[in-house]
Amino acid sequence: MSNQRQSRQAFTLVELLVVIAIIGILVGLLLPAVQAAREAARRMSCSNNFKQIGLALHNYHASFKKFPSAGHGTRKHVGRLNLFVSILPFIEQQGLWDTMSNPMLAQAGQSPVEPITIGSGVGWPAFGPQLHHDLDDYTPWRTQVPGYRCPSDPGQPAAGAAVTNYAYSLGDAVKRIFYNVHTNWNTSPPSTPNQYIDQGSLRGVFTREAYRGFRDILDGSSNTIAMAEIATYLGDRGVVGGILNNSHWTGSGGSETVSRGPGILNTKRNPDRPQFYGVPESELWLTLGQSRGGRWYDSLPALTAITTTLPPNSPSVMGFNGYGTYFEHGVYSASSRHQGGCHILMADGAVTFISDSIESGDTQSGWSISKDNNNVGQKSPYGLWGSLGSIRGSEVIQEQL
Repeated sequence: MSNQRQSRQAFTLVELLVVIAIIGILVGLLLPAVQAAREAARRMSCSNNFKQIGLALHNYHASFKKFPSAGHGTRKHVGRLNLFVSILPFIEQQGLWDTMSNPMLAQAGQSPVEPITIGSGVGWPAFGPQLHHDLDDYTPWRTQVPGYRCPSDPGQPAAGAAVTNYAYSLGDAVKRIFYNVHTNWNTSPPSTPNQYIDQGSLRGVFTREAYRGFRDILDGSSNTIAMAEIATYLGDRGVVGGILNNSHWTGSGGSETVSRGPGILNTKRNPDRPQFYGVPESELWLTLGQSRGGRWYDSLPALTAITTTLPPNSPSVMGFNGYGTYFEHGVYSASSRHQGGCHILMADGAVTFISDSIESGDTQSGWSISKDNNNVGQKSPYGLWGSLGSIRGSEVIQEQL
């Protein structure tokens, strides 16, 4: 027998390095596919959320023969409770609805701004305090409804309030889109009708302190947008999620935006990085640390509404009148963290994905809506996108969305 040991097989250092390199290349090729699959799953989940909201709106309509109002509430809410509050019982959130609709005792250490007496204690009235008060104390304001969030949006709640990624449509108008019905909220019920309300500006499915139904959508529910996605602000001066504050450039900027159309907002982009604004963050609207999507229960358009004047992922701006009241006018663009566009919810309940390159007419030649220029039945100047926003513009939608 031979005493020689048999040589043992092993990898050389070169072979080991080659194998490691091949594995690295395969991982590098696989990661984008994994990330794409994850985003596809998040996008599907977002679409399902929207379908549930659409179903809730239809169930609400079946119960009350109307859609909920874009803004309503008790006297202290000044007509600004969001429709998301109204549909809570229809999206399996009956518990949250019961909490909000009944007076609620304050917990230890809490001091409500507008306390009411409940037995021997104090607390909040039904549906809570004024919408900008007690953000840290009133529990429903801080309760995040999972179905109101898009899983692709990493934005976090600010100033104590929970957020939403879905917004109701005010149509394709710019001025007077959120005027309140009454100008005196100190009486009960509120009195003094607002003489400046213009029906020509109320071109969307939803309006403040008014309830519309299917019969009001003369262009057809399958041709009209009810809601669209919005992205929250990430603190990066991003066009997606950020909103300009018109109070910093009211003069020529505000008037030009009305006379020349919303397209002038594109001049506020950074020319080298057009996905970001080229203005200081101080010129963005960040009241209470909130911006787009902030305070899911508040119907303030800058927070939870969209207009179909500029295509998805375009700039947004709050206000135009120069009288110190900015939230009643504006351009509020749909947006999302999905690549290339956003989901929209049609009035018939269908959910579809709209590209941010959708045809939107000549955004530099928009109209200025006023009581002397009633545009109730006028065709939208904002192309296909604007036509989808109006409920009775008599436009014929010939394209497959």
